[in-house]
Amino acid sequence: MQQDKDNKGSMTVAEAGRKGGETVRNERGREFYETIGRKGGATVKAERGRSFYEEIGRKGGETVKAERGAKFYEEIGKKGGDRVKATRGPNFYEEIGRKGGQKVKKLIEEGKRAARAAMEKQQEAGSPPAGQEEPGASAAPPPTEPGPDRTE
Repeated sequence: MQQDKDNKGSMTVAEAGRKGGETVRNERGREFYETIGRKGGATVKAERGRSFYEEIGRKGGETVKAERGAKFYEEIGKKGGDRVKATRGPNFYEEIGRKGGQKVKKLIEEGKRAARAAMEKQQEAGSPPAGQEEPGASAAPPPTEPGPDRTE
C-alpha cells in the first residue's frame, strides 16, 4: 500500500494540500472558496439533479443519527435557535412566520387559479372535468326495474 507521502520530501499529501489551501486563502480570500463552492454545487446539481443532494443529505443524516442519536439533533436545533434569537431578536421569528404564511397563502391561490384554468380548458375542449363523467357514459348500463308500464 502506498504511503501518504509524496516523492519530494517528508511532507504528506494532506500537509501539502493544507499548505496550498492556506496560501490560496491568503492570496484570494475566503470569498474565493465560497464562489467556487457555489459554482461547483450548481454544476453538480445540473448534472445529477436535486435528488442527488437529497439522497446524500439523507444518508449523512442517518449516519449522524446512528453515531450520535436523535437527541443530538434536538440539542443542535436548540443551540441554533437560541443563537438566532440572541443575534436577531425574538421578533425575527414572528417576521419569518408571517412571511411563510403569506407565501403559503400565495401558493394556494396560484394552485386554485391553475386548477380553474385547467378545468376551463377541458370544458372548452368538450371533455368533462377530471373525475366526472359525461351523462350516459358510464361503463355499465343502469339497472332496469319493472314498472307499471313495463312488463317482463
